Amino acid sequence: MSSSNLGLSYQMAVTRQSIWNLLLAAAALSFVLAAQMQPVRAAGEIATGTASGLPVPRFVSLKSDRVNVRAGPNKDQEVRWVYTRIGMPVEITAEFENWRRIRDWEGAEGWVYHSLLSGRRSAVIVPKSKDELVPLYDNANAEGNVVARLQSGVLSTVKSCSGTWCRLIGKDFDGWIQQERLWGAYPNEKVE
Repeated sequence: MSSSNLGLSYQMAVTRQSIWNLLLAAAALSFVLAAQMQPVRAAGEIATGTASGLPVPRFVSLKSDRVNVRAGPNKDQEVRWVYTRIGMPVEITAEFENWRRIRDWEGAEGWVYHSLLSGRRSAVIVPKSKDELVPLYDNANAEGNVVARLQSGVLSTVKSCSGTWCRLIGKDFDGWIQQERLWGAYPNEKVE
């Protein structure tokens, strides 16, 4: 083999080895970055917020009758809209420092300052059809007496949930409703 062919073979071997090493390094780097971005959790462990240490997502309610919802997590961001319904349930879907990204029962999302939110649980009635009135019972049983029929969007305070039934209190009503008929409690969630 001539010395020029030997040099070419050596360069090809070095190039193949360099490419292989580069691919291994890139795979290792992407594994490390992925591990840093998503903390490892055991099966069944709930994700927690980076700022609060509380579960994310989670339901909370609006503490004020005037809550600015911003495009991003700081006061320089544009106010997209203003909530004017104290006690309305919202779902925290992310945290960034003292800001919380929330979603309302209609699916609208934005950022609010954490001090405008309360851990008090509330819920909104969500019927299966627009015109349906949802029955509220005197106990956690569909065979119980109906004490009220609630329209879509009625706001209530959640007193407790068993995982299938929730006890609600609102203006002029107090009773039990099937948990699936609410927005403000997760399926099978227990609230005390």
